[in-house]
Amino acid sequence: MTTTNSKETSDRIAHLAAVVLRRPGALHLEKELAGSALAQHHTSKQTSAAIGSLAAKVLANHLSCLEAKELAGSVLSQVRHSHGQAPAH
Repeated sequence: MTTTNSKETSDRIAHLAAVVLRRPGALHLEKELAGSALAQHHTSKQTSAAIGSLAAKVLANHLSCLEAKELAGSVLSQVRHSHGQAPAH
């Protein structure tokens, strides 16, 4: 059974995602995460476990920029997971 997550990416987080996507030195995984955050902006799409795992990697990477880390936190709060189970990291 999958729970529905009613959270949606805010305008502020969408702006941060755009900043990361435009940043020339952004890491590939940061850009993937930013794309996922934008895909959830004003939609009912939810974060997959795979993107949740990517977000955890961004948070753990000391080279990730602050904007990407904030995106990662937002994306992790929107991970779709089975009822009674924590999201995969």
